[in-house]
Amino acid sequence: MNVLFVDDETGFLDIIIKRFRKRHIDASGVPDGEQAIECIAEGNFDVVVLDVQMPGSKNGIKVLEEIKSRWPLIEVIMLTGHAMLDAARAGMDNGAFDYIVKPVDFDELYYKIIDAYKKKSLQEAKLKGTK
Repeated sequence: MNVLFVDDETGFLDIIIKRFRKRHIDASGVPDGEQAIECIAEGNFDVVVLDVQMPGSKNGIKVLEEIKSRWPLIEVIMLTGHAMLDAARAGMDNGAFDYIVKPVDFDELYYKIIDAYKKKSLQEAKLKGTK
């Protein structure tokens, strides 16, 4: 499983990537939406954990929309603060798998990522004609 974390809080990125790598998950991170799109275009990601509110021309919702239009099988989990819950719910309307509120409970995020990966795997199997 290959997971991309997108968050402008670099301290959070460093910690979360280390914690997922300890669980033998291929995790990487970028601080903004533009880099996220570049990374996804070059890599093979299964799940993207995407902050709703980021600096730059691409906020989380715009990045989500681009991911879903270009790579519809990639599952996206939105990260949000309490003040941005409406944006996270809008993300769900735009194809996000789920959302999680900061501060992040690591185990909750871990299991949501596992579930998102399972969903992606099932969709890929259906496309290949196997179950």
